[in-house]
Amino acid sequence: MNRLTKAEEQIMKVLWKLGSGLLMEITENMPEPKPHKNTVATVLKTMIEKGFVTTENVGRFFRYHPAVTKDEYSAFSLSSVAAEYFEGSFPSVVSFLVDEDKLSVKDLELLLQQLKKPKK
Repeated sequence: MNRLTKAEEQIMKVLWKLGSGLLMEITENMPEPKPHKNTVATVLKTMIEKGFVTTENVGRFFRYHPAVTKDEYSAFSLSSVAAEYFEGSFPSVVSFLVDEDKLSVKDLELLLQQLKKPKK
């Protein structure tokens, strides 16, 4: 899997939120300042080529669907960050977050409780 560009990521966030959408629906749901629909269409075409988005014909229009779930991309992104900046060590990632005051003792206790739960 490749990384999404910033523009691609914004479109994927809209698609994940909507579930699917026509070009105008996607453009309308983009954050301000909203890009022109031609720009969104061009980025969507690239995302189709990369395998992030699929299409469905609806009359004369395309309905765009995410081909990758938010969870799948989140897992990929986190793994990439761990690999690139922490030698693949998730404990090092957690340690960094603690050192940077991004995780509290309470947060860590909640994580421990979650780890102790049986897997689904």
